Amino acid sequence: MKFNHLSFPSSDVPATADFFVRHLGCTQEFIGPSAAMLKRAGFDIVIEAKDHTVVWPHNFHLGFELPGVDDVHQLHQRLKAQGVAMKTDVFHHQRGTRFFCEAPGGLLFEMNTRADAHPEYHASFERQAAADAVK
Repeated sequence: MKFNHLSFPSSDVPATADFFVRHLGCTQEFIGPSAAMLKRAGFDIVIEAKDHTVVWPHNFHLGFELPGVDDVHQLHQRLKAQGVAMKTDVFHHQRGTRFFCEAPGGLLFEMNTRADAHPEYHASFERQAAADAVK
C-alpha cells in the first residue's frame, strides 16, 4: 500500500495553501475557491473549503523533521519574522529540539530534529532508517 494524500479543511483555502507552499516546500497544482491541490514528497495535500471555523482536536498536529538543532532555530526565526503564528519558542525535549507553529485555519505544526534526542529514543530511529533502506 502506498501513502496517497492528506486532506485538510480550511475556512481560508488560499491562506492555508500559501502556508504549505511558502513555508513547507509544497508545489501548488491547482487552487480554486473551494479547494487547493498541493504536492510534496510524492503525495498530494488537499485543502478543502469550509464555511465555518475549523476546530482541531487537542494536540492534533503534523510533524516535520529537520537535520539538526541549528536548522530548527533558523526555521523558527524565519517563520517568526514572516509573521507565522508561533505557539512555542524553540525548546529541548527528550525526543529532540522542537517548536510548534500554526497555519492559517489553526492547523498545528511541530518542527523538530531528533539529532539531539536522548539515547533511549535512538533504537526507534534506527528501526525507521532500516525500514526506509529496504524500500
